Amino acid sequence: MKQPLSLLLLAFLIVAMPLQAQKKHATSQAPRLSGLYLTVDAGLLIPNPKQADFYSGRPENSNTINRVLNSQMYGTQIWSSLVDGGYISPSAIGDYSQLQVVEYPHMHYRLTYQLGVGFRYVYESGWGWLLRFDYSQLTAAGQFNLSSNNGTGILGSNQYVTCDIFGIERRTLIDLGIAKRIPLTNLIDLELCLGFNLNSTHVLQNDIRVVGRTYSILDVWGGYPPSSYTGTYDYFNEGRLGIGGFGSLAVSYLSRVGSIDLGYTCYYMQTKFSNYNEADSYALQHTVFLRFNVNNFHFFD
Repeated sequence: MKQPLSLLLLAFLIVAMPLQAQKKHATSQAPRLSGLYLTVDAGLLIPNPKQADFYSGRPENSNTINRVLNSQMYGTQIWSSLVDGGYISPSAIGDYSQLQVVEYPHMHYRLTYQLGVGFRYVYESGWGWLLRFDYSQLTAAGQFNLSSNNGTGILGSNQYVTCDIFGIERRTLIDLGIAKRIPLTNLIDLELCLGFNLNSTHVLQNDIRVVGRTYSILDVWGGYPPSSYTGTYDYFNEGRLGIGGFGSLAVSYLSRVGSIDLGYTCYYMQTKFSNYNEADSYALQHTVFLRFNVNNFHFFD
């Protein structure tokens, strides 16, 4: 929480300085436009690592490291890469069947963007409603450790080989909410918003990287180990629809064509995946955003 709040405070200070200077020269009350607005927003998304564990490759997940590691099709390639790279001794680890995961990763999401468009309607009282569509692409990352099932054969001082694992997903959010704008000065409003969220997740990739080579662990084999004899199955998106709620706080700078909002949104939302623990699907997400609200389309009047 400290990082997004610090970023939000810094952004407020940057915006507030020119606004205060402009306020001193304002001679009349700035118009507070009512009616329909078109909104465009861009923000920094701070995802919760709780759902990132879906990409950890654990045996209970849909996509597992062992399915690839223990297959003759890819296990032999991984074993050969480790031998050729000088990571394991072929005399001690004779084939891929002796490799095993000794430590699974602690996954986390990287900071990413969130982009969106929407509509809002503001009444003269300052109350209003909004409908917003947002999009983001997230990358989950972590590391796992490979070793032998007998604890020998790893060259050097380490007892394991550290490998990367990551997943990529696309999220689409639909927000429906109510908002209240409170005038602070001639040019600045404070806006509070509460609402309902519907989201859709699409899993694009789940890969492991061993000695510079990348292998997909997405289950396109119908739950069976990869084999050149069986072919692949159609891949069905492992993401699902989820629900949640949100609350946001923003400072709005008014102009004759609309407003510019700088704010923070906290989501408590359900991010669902197939065959994933339902209790782990709910978590907090945070967004720091800059939003443009256009009401008057006659820019050059």
